[in-house]
Amino acid sequence: MSLASPPPEGPVRPTGRFLWSHPAHAIALGFGSGLSPWAPGTVGTLWAWLSFLVLDRWLDDRQWALLLGAGLLVGWWACTLTARHLHTKDPGCIVWDEILAFWAVLWLVTPTTGEALWSRHLAAFILFRAFDSIKAGPVGWADRVFRGGGWRGGFGILFDDLVAALCTLLVVALWVFFN
Repeated sequence: MSLASPPPEGPVRPTGRFLWSHPAHAIALGFGSGLSPWAPGTVGTLWAWLSFLVLDRWLDDRQWALLLGAGLLVGWWACTLTARHLHTKDPGCIVWDEILAFWAVLWLVTPTTGEALWSRHLAAFILFRAFDSIKAGPVGWADRVFRGGGWRGGFGILFDDLVAALCTLLVVALWVFFN
């Protein structure tokens, strides 16, 4: 008896039923935000922003670090399994990568308050979406390095967004430093 996945029959379009058919699907598809018919990555990033604002009221820095670390490991599993079930290497509907990476960005740019907080959040959102969408430079390299199926593909789904997050943080840090 083989434990290998059945051969792909072509990409599967996820539905609400698919979303809730396995916990990995719910996580990888951003609890439904990845089902958006237009720009699921942007919708997933907006969901990340909203959920960050809610969660940040209750989580301290240690808890955020634990959530991000656990989210990376659980996300790796969820993205790998969901991509396999969708018969696609990096489906656009998988948005856990955007959620996790943007949570990290927001966590690191949030120690300020008031108007500066909102301007940093907005700048971070625009920069992150640009880096993630355009995939130029290091983000494009990261996207190519881990392309494929299996564990490598699941990590690759996450990796390019983590690099986009690092690029975003670098630009925000330079902006703060020079202002």
